[in-house]
Amino acid sequence: MGNLSLSEWIRILEINGFNTFSFEKVREAFPNTSEQNLSNSLYRLNVKKRIVSVYKGFYVIIPPQYAAKGIVAPTYYIDQLMRYIGKAYYISLLNAAELHGAAHQRSQRFSVMTIYPSANVSKAKNNILDWIYRKEIPEKFLQTKNSETGIIRFSNPELTAIDLIQYEKHIGGLSRAATVLEELVEETDFSKVSNDLLDYTSVSAIQRLGFILENILEQKQQASILYKQLLNYGKRLNYVPLSTRSVNRNVEKDIRWKIDINTEIETDDL
Repeated sequence: MGNLSLSEWIRILEINGFNTFSFEKVREAFPNTSEQNLSNSLYRLNVKKRIVSVYKGFYVIIPPQYAAKGIVAPTYYIDQLMRYIGKAYYISLLNAAELHGAAHQRSQRFSVMTIYPSANVSKAKNNILDWIYRKEIPEKFLQTKNSETGIIRFSNPELTAIDLIQYEKHIGGLSRAATVLEELVEETDFSKVSNDLLDYTSVSAIQRLGFILENILEQKQQASILYKQLLNYGKRLNYVPLSTRSVNRNVEKDIRWKIDINTEIETDDL
C-alpha cells in the first residue's frame, strides 16, 4: 500500500468510521510485508495502547475516551466482533440486567450468550468476555439499542430473568441472581413468557425462578402469572433442587413449584 505505514492505515480506517479490523484485512492491505513483521507492528501498537486485540486476529482501535486505561468497553465492539466470528449473540445476565436499569450488581466480566460449538478462547487474550453457549438464540426475545459504534443486542427483561436463574453459576449463585431480580422485576411482564420462550429454556429454571419470585422476593402476582404460563405449557413438573450445588436431601419441599429447598437465598440490601 504505497509508503503508508500500518499506523497511518489504521488512522485512515478511523477517519472513515471504522473502529475495528482483522488481521486478514491487514494482510490484504500490506501484501508485500511478511506476517511476522505485521504481527510485530501490531504488537508495538498494542503496547502503545493505540489498538487492542480482543479476540484472535481481531483488533479494536482504542478511541480517546478509553486511551488512558487501554481497556475498551465491550459494548464498543461486541457487535462487530460477533459479525467477524459469524455467530448470533446477545448480551446477557448482569450486563443485560444493567441495560434494563438493574445496575446494583455490577459485573467484572461481560456476558456474551452465543451458540455452540464453543470457541477455544484464551482468557489471556480477553479476560473481560465471559462466553456462554446455548443451542439456539431466541431472536424474538431480544432487544436492540444504539451504542457508540452501532447497535448492540441484549435479552429482554423476561429472558434476562430466566437466564439469571438458568446460568446462575456464571454470576456467583442464586443469592446474587435474586438480588438482581429484585430490581429487574420492575421491568418484567411474565405474561410475555409464551410457549415460544419456554421452548428455549429448561422447565426447572422456570420452577426455580417462580419459587424465588414468590417466596424470596414476595412478588406474588408476578409469580402467579408465571405459574399460569408454566401450566399452559403442559409439561409435567418434577421435583428439582433449588440449588444444583447442594447435596442436602432431607429438606423442606415447595409443593406448588415442586422445589426441594436445599439452600438459603438471601438478597443484598439495595
